[in-house]
Amino acid sequence: MDQAINTVEGADDRLLTDQLFEQMSEAIVRGTFAAGTKLSEPRLAAQYGVSRGPLREAIRRLEERKLVTRAPRQGVRVVVPTAANALELFTIREVLEGLAARQAAEHATEEEVDRLRTMLKMHREMLSTDDAMVYWQATANSDFHFMIARIGRNQHLFDLLCGEYYTLFRLYRMQHRIVPGRAQRALTEHERIVDAIADRDVDLAELIMRKHIASARTGLVSQQIGA
Repeated sequence: MDQAINTVEGADDRLLTDQLFEQMSEAIVRGTFAAGTKLSEPRLAAQYGVSRGPLREAIRRLEERKLVTRAPRQGVRVVVPTAANALELFTIREVLEGLAARQAAEHATEEEVDRLRTMLKMHREMLSTDDAMVYWQATANSDFHFMIARIGRNQHLFDLLCGEYYTLFRLYRMQHRIVPGRAQRALTEHERIVDAIADRDVDLAELIMRKHIASARTGLVSQQIGA
């Protein structure tokens, strides 16, 4: 379980809330807080060693990001992924990430393309291990889609993909990561996207990215998440 957050007396509540939000978001994405689990404020306050104020603010942020739901007499519960929500979310994601790839092809420097290739080389090495079915990009710094959005140099688009929706996207991607054969296919699709970006082919970069997301959407819906 998560350990108590290390703080000093008088620590800024905003910083503490940020830390709580990050730790609880990660716990939801990784399944430490399972789908449908009720979040008890007293239990969480004891677990993280914090007061109720910052904890309530962190939970409010989780609610804004659609990671938890609140209902009368049921309290706050971790969101339960469903096929219907996956379809809606990934339809939005297909459009936004297609645009991000298009703009990355327009703006990427040679150094940024090299960084993308280095990242994917590391990912391919990960997939050569015994855990080869899993293609888990654990942090923003190792997340291919995060880097594509940043390279696109569109701040509003970046905020949507890597702010408002980012953790929810990761939650659904976590559900899809163990589909047999999907990990290798996803990596190959990533490599084709980078090739298109390196060639400055904006149309192809957008097309491949949209097909990549569409494939993930189809897999998620066929799994009938939450059914």
